[in-house]
Amino acid sequence: QDYTWEDHGYSLINRLYPDVGQLLDEKFQVVYNLTYNTIAMHSGVDTSMLRRAIWNYVHCVFGIRYDDYDYGEVNQLLERNLKIYIKTVACYPEKTTKQIYTQFWRHFKHSEKVHINLLLLEARMQAALLYALRAVTRYMT
Repeated sequence: QDYTWEDHGYSLINRLYPDVGQLLDEKFQVVYNLTYNTIAMHSGVDTSMLRRAIWNYVHCVFGIRYDDYDYGEVNQLLERNLKIYIKTVACYPEKTTKQIYTQFWRHFKHSEKVHINLLLLEARMQAALLYALRAVTRYMT
């Protein structure tokens, strides 16, 4: 059974700590929606599919999958080196090296790579919150 931030986590955390859910949701939304509409040297690009693929891949790494998302997008949009980087930073941050950082998206700006880091860290935080809040929900029922 799905346990999502929008349907379950947000409301539970707001019940336990009023206004915290709103603050966390705004933080997640700001990072998720952040874009300059550029990719490398191309401007005017809709990056929403890429951002969604990164977010959902991080959740997938932690065992959270959504029935309404086509995970084929992840394989189409995220190259192997980017997946390795995301998984390393999300799961084993102490093993992150400059070499892994430079291996993906070689022609991209550092600001775009920083945005990847922001996306994956916020998605990781949301995944951890979902596990914790689901445990609290099970305890309460």
